[in-house]
Parts: sequence; structure tokens; C-alpha cells
Amino acid sequence: MAQQDPLAASVRTTLPPSVVRVGDAIAALLARSGYRLADPQAAGPGREALLSLPLPESHRDLGPMPLRLALTTLAGPAFVLVEDPVHRLVSFERCTSAPGGR
Repeated sequence: MAQQDPLAASVRTTLPPSVVRVGDAIAALLARSGYRLADPQAAGPGREALLSLPLPESHRDLGPMPLRLALTTLAGPAFVLVEDPVHRLVSFERCTSAPGGR
């Protein structure tokens, strides 16, 4: 399945101390996936706020789990993962049903 859907590939990672922001962790997970983060201008306004958040210590060790789930875990319940499989891009949008969402 992972060969047909790279975001379904199982990942297990321990992020080094140099990874301090959620955006750094997402970049590390995407590095070998064939996917990349969409350009900021193509994303919703809340995405940059997500990427600049400090990485929770509980997210330093992830997996084994599908890459899609790891990305969703890093984003938390306030954001939804947006996939563009044609261009192999991912982004995040603010989830309006999340607590505090608008």
C-alpha cells in the first residue's frame, strides 16, 4: 500500500533535540516521503501559526504509524491535513469544528 500511497507508509522516528518546532518535525517526517509542504501563499492563514508552535515532548518519539497519522498527530485536533497527491504536497487548515476554531 505504501508504494501506491506514500502517506500510508509506516514511520517510526525519534526527533533530535535540534527539532524544536512543529514545522521542523513535519519537515523531518516529509524529507524522505516524496511529499513536501505546500507554499505558504497556497495555505490558510493558520498554518504558519501551527508550524511555529513548540514541539511537544510527547511528539518527539512517533510510531510506528502511517505517515498520514504522524502528520495529523503533530498538527493536533485544531488542524486538518490537506493532501494534494497530484503534486505531492501537504498542508494544514484550521479545523472549524475544533475547540476554539472559527
